[in-house]
Amino acid sequence: MTAARALTVGLICAVLHNAIVIGGDFIGLHYVLSMTISFAIVVVVGYWLHSGWTFPGARRGGSSFARYVLVAGANYPLSLAGMFVLVDLLGLPVPLASPILTVLLFAVNFLGNKWALHRAGASGSRQT
Repeated sequence: MTAARALTVGLICAVLHNAIVIGGDFIGLHYVLSMTISFAIVVVVGYWLHSGWTFPGARRGGSSFARYVLVAGANYPLSLAGMFVLVDLLGLPVPLASPILTVLLFAVNFLGNKWALHRAGASGSRQT
């Protein structure tokens, strides 16, 4: 069940991210700026959805959000490097490169989010 929920939230976040990056490309923004805007938005949406639904009993609060941002932040350079390779070196258009990269990084995100939002103690209570 956790994997299905992670996939659902991952798809929501992926669609949101790709909409921001592709929309940014459409209005003439460089992918680095669009990805930065996307990061700021998607990290909040992803944390809220994953900590509230994907990982039951997740510890919510400053420390779990910091770990979640750390995972997402660690993924950010991979995303930028991937876009550089796909767009600048291989010449793929952003609307094609962004979804390809999203699929490639899904597994990395799932494992990192699982660590960031580890289960609370046996009581299942959440910290705020």
